[in-house]
Amino acid sequence: MRNYYDILGVPKTASEEQIKKAYRKLARKWHPDINPGNKEAEQQFKDISQAYDVLGKPEKRKLYDEFGEEGLQSGFDSQKAREYKKWSEFQQSRKNREGKTADFGRYQSYEDIFKDIYGEGEDLYQGYDDFYGSGFAKGRDMEYDMEIDLVSALRGFETELSVQKQKICPGCRGTGIEPGAQEGLCLNCGGTGRVNVAQGPMKFTSNCPDCGGKGKTGKPCFQCNGKGAILDTERIRVTIPQGVKEGSRVRIAGKGEPGFGGGQPGDLYLIVHIKKHPFLKREGDDLHMEVPVSVGEAMGGGTITIPTFDGQVNLKIPPQSQSGQTLKLKGKGAVDPKTRKKGDLLVKLIVKVPKTENSEIIDAARKMEPFYSEDLRAGLKI
Repeated sequence: MRNYYDILGVPKTASEEQIKKAYRKLARKWHPDINPGNKEAEQQFKDISQAYDVLGKPEKRKLYDEFGEEGLQSGFDSQKAREYKKWSEFQQSRKNREGKTADFGRYQSYEDIFKDIYGEGEDLYQGYDDFYGSGFAKGRDMEYDMEIDLVSALRGFETELSVQKQKICPGCRGTGIEPGAQEGLCLNCGGTGRVNVAQGPMKFTSNCPDCGGKGKTGKPCFQCNGKGAILDTERIRVTIPQGVKEGSRVRIAGKGEPGFGGGQPGDLYLIVHIKKHPFLKREGDDLHMEVPVSVGEAMGGGTITIPTFDGQVNLKIPPQSQSGQTLKLKGKGAVDPKTRKKGDLLVKLIVKVPKTENSEIIDAARKMEPFYSEDLRAGLKI
């Protein structure tokens, strides 16, 4: 069985940065554009991309470390798998204590066993049919990290993304069997696609290892190697709403991985990361900006023009303004995507003195010294 860590050449303890570095190095080496017509390179690149798609995402990596590739299959329920593991350990502990296979004993129903293992108050028994007899399942959701600039986040926009993901194999249409090959019911599962993984009062099952949960057997499809799905790149048109923040999750319905057995596809979630802006900073829905003003503008007041993300606006500078003083422009901040309300733009004035060696200008500045009403550094203490 292939190991994603071995494919990327990193240990299981590798950090996210080490995994990313290894992927980039291998992707450059095996990229189809660098190896045109090389089928081996094409397959290597697909394997590398698939390994990084799992190990590069903390949630997928966690499932893979705990359950292996089984945990990445469409319809796999990690919570129920953990519940089964607990139940199995509980049964084994009773067997060890009593020297025989555990039965109901003092338990009058399945619910009593769950209450003993997990405690009261949760409907833990609900949904177990979904774990083993449904025949179809919704596809897995996907996450895609997206970096945008602050102004684009404030305005919102439409764009097109290229996303690598699993899609139903066009050769076998998801059956995993070579087109035209003779098919037959899987003898191991009797055509159900599921096999028992536990004995006792509760019937837990998992995908049949012989047919991969399809219920049929035959010559594996050459295109997908019997998996029923292949790694492909899809171009997706997406809309980023106005006012998205750092870490926002934008849902694109139905653009995740394909469903199993005819189930609905999963969703794609865009995780938004915002680049640092040279002079704009967002805090909540307010925007902060530092604006330089001249000595004359600060002392005498006046009106200056400043840029905002929706156009130029005029800002009135009060007479005798101080460096560091903050002025507010209401409603010129960011839009809250949920409430549609706008924050404010907070402008911090930075008084700039001219850079000159002109003696007349320097003498004129010194003539202002007597007009300071207090010692400017009186409160400066360590």
